[in-house]
Amino acid sequence: MRFRYLDHTADAMIESYGKTLEEAFVNACLAMFNLLTDIDKVKAVKKHTISISSNKHEKLLFDFFDELLFYLDTEHIIFCKFENVSITQKNEKFILKCNAFGDTASNYERHGDVKAPTYNEMKIEKTRTGYKIRAVVDI
Repeated sequence: MRFRYLDHTADAMIESYGKTLEEAFVNACLAMFNLLTDIDKVKAVKKHTISISSNKHEKLLFDFFDELLFYLDTEHIIFCKFENVSITQKNEKFILKCNAFGDTASNYERHGDVKAPTYNEMKIEKTRTGYKIRAVVDI
């Protein structure tokens, strides 16, 4: 299982999993876009190179969500695939780099909207099998 949704009173709570931190980040983003449409139907025809940095993993995830939602808001891109994802540490900064692929949102039936990421109940933890992320997005 890549991700699942948990009950939340007003927003959407995502729980994602990965053998690596990168995989858990990607699955959290896929879960976020899956709130909008069935991401398995989205074609990977447009590419964006993403590069962000932060001093904490939680801030890095927040900024990753925020960057992807920026493309949704400005270029109407729904992302469905991520390649060459790396999270490295340089000095006291974590750096995330990847290629994100998606398509124009108007090409797909939408069943919701994501307004913004939140820090509410955000948790990134290492488990014995990899990583688990909990994140809430404002819908």
